[in-house]
Amino acid sequence: MTLTDSAARSGSAQGDAALRELGAALRDAGYRFTTVTPATHARVNRRPENAWATDLRGVFGWSRPFSDETLPARIVALMDRAGVREPHGAGWRSSVRFSTYDDELFAHSAFPTDAADAVFLGPDTYRMADAAVAHVEGRGEPVRRAVDIGCGTGAGAVAVAKRTQQAEVLAVDINPTALRYADVNAALAGATNVKACHSDLLDDVDGAFDLIISNPPFMIDPAGRAYRHGGPNGHELPMKIIDAAHRRLAPGGDLVLFAGTGVVDGRDPFRAAAAERLAGTGLEWTYREVDPDVYGEELDGPAYAHAERIAVVLLTASRPR
Repeated sequence: MTLTDSAARSGSAQGDAALRELGAALRDAGYRFTTVTPATHARVNRRPENAWATDLRGVFGWSRPFSDETLPARIVALMDRAGVREPHGAGWRSSVRFSTYDDELFAHSAFPTDAADAVFLGPDTYRMADAAVAHVEGRGEPVRRAVDIGCGTGAGAVAVAKRTQQAEVLAVDINPTALRYADVNAALAGATNVKACHSDLLDDVDGAFDLIISNPPFMIDPAGRAYRHGGPNGHELPMKIIDAAHRRLAPGGDLVLFAGTGVVDGRDPFRAAAAERLAGTGLEWTYREVDPDVYGEELDGPAYAHAERIAVVLLTASRPR
């Protein structure tokens, strides 16, 4: 039995338990891995010496094929129980990666993330979760109810939940595979106050929130992959999250929105659109570039032929009491 991202949508309770056990076994073995951008991942794996995995990081971080003798028998048994060991040529391949953030391990989709329901974790996940943590720690008031919109692996929700242990933290997504991984990852981290649930933005959950965090898709992706495509201009989905926050932030509540923008002739179209959308809402907001130049390889494609650079940005908005 193997587990692809599509099959993960109907993952069994036994498979989820085995996936948690696999993560715990990796953690106990001292496994750590920082996920890089897809372009860097591909470059590193193209090196001849990296054609096959020789250790845990090669298998579960770099998504390289491996042979029978590469892994301990217990790890292989857990992979088989979780359904994540797939035949690959003369060997095997893991259909899941594990990455480290905030001293926790998070399961997510193997590289390359080509499937329509792929669950991605990478540098932007780290940046968003760092921003959310900094915001929580800098708040003058406790968080009672929080939500991570488009939660993916649930890394942001777990990071917030660890610092607001009395709060209810929702991890919402429209991707059933993401919700499965978020459930597994919250359990692996011991974040019992995280609840993963299906919701299109906030349409399927009730009530107001003290904190809304999100790292939504913000790229212009010709393939239209759900975890990546933000709309024809890249910022349509982030704009919907601003609208949702305007409707659902409690008095004193905050939005932490990590997104990106293609800068054209020195102009930032996302900032301009956000300023127009936020005008008259009564929300107080800030906006800054976190990194002025990322994903430069995208400038070679038609989607960003008009842009001079791609920046990642952080927008925060607060509802006054």
